[in-house]
Amino acid sequence: MSEPYEETINGEEMLRCAPNPSHELLVERLHGLVANNLPANSHLRLLAPRSEVGLGGAGRLQPDLCIVSSKGDGDGAAGERLYLVAEVLHPGDHHVDTVIKKQLWADIRLPRLWMVDPRYLNVEIYASTEFGFTLLDILANRHPLTDPCLPGLRCPMRELFADI
Repeated sequence: MSEPYEETINGEEMLRCAPNPSHELLVERLHGLVANNLPANSHLRLLAPRSEVGLGGAGRLQPDLCIVSSKGDGDGAAGERLYLVAEVLHPGDHHVDTVIKKQLWADIRLPRLWMVDPRYLNVEIYASTEFGFTLLDILANRHPLTDPCLPGLRCPMRELFADI
């Protein structure tokens, strides 16, 4: 099992619970799916699970999955910009991810956000718009997890959540 970890949100240090084994299994699956479907010579790069991401004055977070892009003007290290973040929700500790952190991701205009909820065996897909995040879809049952920048990714929810 993983260790507890700290995130800084609006100047406040928050100790996050140690993820349970099913959470870590989902994170591992997501990383494997994304890594296996990144196009060759892609402008996208998958970071290690819970890599620290600085948000300037808003804090520093450690998302479960993070993809950065080297396309565009870039405002991160080496001209990279966040493209996609996935948060696997913790039972009993989901308010931080679903409300507070989701707002921080919206504030920095994160292009894509996946909220993975093992309680309901679904994934909410958000995209940044001029008005903040828009819920594009709620994937459940046989609906596949896909992304326009990961053309080979097509994972049905029943496979993602198998044995969870």
